[in-house]
Amino acid sequence: MHAAVLSGLATQPATERIRWRTETNTVHRAEILVLTDSRPSWEHLVEQAGWPGADGGQALIADYSPLLQRITLGREFTFRLTAKPVQRPQKPSDEQTARLKARTDTPAAPGTPAGHRGFRVAHRTADQQRGWLLKQADRHGFTVPSLPAPDPAPGLRIDEQMTPAPAVSLVAHDILRFTKRTGGARISISTVTFQGRLRVTDTHALRNALLTGIGPAKGYGQGLLTLAPFPAEATHG
Repeated sequence: MHAAVLSGLATQPATERIRWRTETNTVHRAEILVLTDSRPSWEHLVEQAGWPGADGGQALIADYSPLLQRITLGREFTFRLTAKPVQRPQKPSDEQTARLKARTDTPAAPGTPAGHRGFRVAHRTADQQRGWLLKQADRHGFTVPSLPAPDPAPGLRIDEQMTPAPAVSLVAHDILRFTKRTGGARISISTVTFQGRLRVTDTHALRNALLTGIGPAKGYGQGLLTLAPFPAEATHG
């Protein structure tokens, strides 16, 4: 899929970094969201994998600038993010230690950032994955506001005060398994799709997150943050 997306760019071989994500919210239908620096053409994807004569069978291309201009301090949006929540293990297993040593013994590729070669493992629980997102929010210019605590059911008494929960849900989990080339090593990526509400705290950082993505595995369709008007704002124009 990454190669197919890159082939939609006018300059080949493609050198610009793209962000993309597959959406499968509709039964028997898949959509691809792609963010590029240059204007792409998706005719080849429609011909190969789409249905050109169907309603909505053509690709839609839009300018990202109006959205970036709407990023103002304190403004709220709904958001969606499919990402790979990971952590650095405090005590690596024997297998992980061996893999770390193998990476250390192998020279890093030119231009590899410092610290890029560290070992990371996926967060497994919903609490860990949600905590990962909230930490990313601090770094990328937004906060996830809390939902108001629900009122107790009629006749039910609650002695302890309920803690408000962040306005984000984990709406999908998946494990992608594939090889980059025939006979190559098998790659597994644990993904989570977050959906919720955010408030802008740093306009520059959030614009940068929209353009460059959040988290690792961006080349495999992870990390593209998308925004939509908050429902109250959309209702009032």
